[in-house]
Amino acid sequence: MRILIVTAGSRGDVAPYTGLGRRLLEAGHEVTVAAHPPFAGLIDGCGLDHRPLPGDPRELIRARARAASWDEARAAMAAFLDRLADGVAAAVADGADLVLTAFGPAALSRVAGEASGTPVIGTFLAPACPTREFPLAGATDAEDLGPEGNLAAGQRLLADAAALQADAVAGLRTRLGLPPATSRAATSQTTGADLRPVFHGFSPLVVPRPADWPSGVEVAGYWWPARPRDWRPPAELTDFLQAGPPPVFIGFGSMAPGEGERLGELVTAAVARAGVRAVVQAGWAGLTAAGDDVLAVGDLPHDWLFPRTAAVVHHAGAGTTAAGLRAGVPAVAVPAMADQPFWATRLHHLGVAPRPLPLADLTAESLGAAITTCLTAPALRHRAAELADAMGVEDGAEAVLAHIGAMGRG
Repeated sequence: MRILIVTAGSRGDVAPYTGLGRRLLEAGHEVTVAAHPPFAGLIDGCGLDHRPLPGDPRELIRARARAASWDEARAAMAAFLDRLADGVAAAVADGADLVLTAFGPAALSRVAGEASGTPVIGTFLAPACPTREFPLAGATDAEDLGPEGNLAAGQRLLADAAALQADAVAGLRTRLGLPPATSRAATSQTTGADLRPVFHGFSPLVVPRPADWPSGVEVAGYWWPARPRDWRPPAELTDFLQAGPPPVFIGFGSMAPGEGERLGELVTAAVARAGVRAVVQAGWAGLTAAGDDVLAVGDLPHDWLFPRTAAVVHHAGAGTTAAGLRAGVPAVAVPAMADQPFWATRLHHLGVAPRPLPLADLTAESLGAAITTCLTAPALRHRAAELADAMGVEDGAEAVLAHIGAMGRG
């Protein structure tokens, strides 16, 4: 079967699908990943085909940061979505028997699948179906609004997402010769929220499946990123690791582009206050910490590095959160936006991290203190190792593989 995986966003929105894609490849399927051009090397290096999606999410983040008003920011997003819509349609039109879609481009994938007669399955990295058990990631800063409040917050989030994507979805339907969506179905179809089936790529030990989710919406388990086949750790990194005790990893992923110098000074001071060695990843911020006990690195596989660290400091994106949990080391969560506060709160409630430190309020003092807590609180390390062992027996790809296998037999 020719399977196309469609995803958009940062590295954390792409890497988990390389693992799922490799499993599908090993099961005998032809697998292609449609993603932005900066991730072509990652995808190709994992043995998967790549179809480019237009646009660079880094430029979108910078454009929104430069916007003088909400209308200007919305215009930048609208232009990005229009280009993305055409890219998704082209990727599907290039040939596929089945589309697996991330949540962000789900509505566009659905339209393209409808036009070509290709079935579409949701493969989401964060909860995307409203529930009474918790507010959806990105819906609110509150941890719990009560059953009805949680449900309403999730519904509002999806309605806002639908409004943001409505023009792009409607325009794509027109360009592909499809009739307008009915008003009753417009909201759900503009977010892809009513896709069935949907498999969520996170562990039920981290977010148990809510009892009020409808049939066909499942929590499968994590899809661990594949490691590029020719990747080898840089000699500078292995030498640094061997030269002293396990360091702390610090990286903020796709957050804060252009703020590398400011954050680097903060991180340098925090590392000195905590008295630790650190591996600092540049990320999209261009983080530039310094010091005799600090090593700056670029992109590299977290599954290799994190088990060799004493703790991980990160922005609590879904992928980095998963990698830290898998490594069995405690975390300091520094969330900035979107789903990050949700995962940061989960880490704290799971007992593997102190209270989250929002990026906007981060100081050298608070970060240094949190790092010290991670390294001196045995309960955090014990719980992290315990949870990693429990997750180690899960196979998040199996449910997706089984469903696709049943489709093929049908």
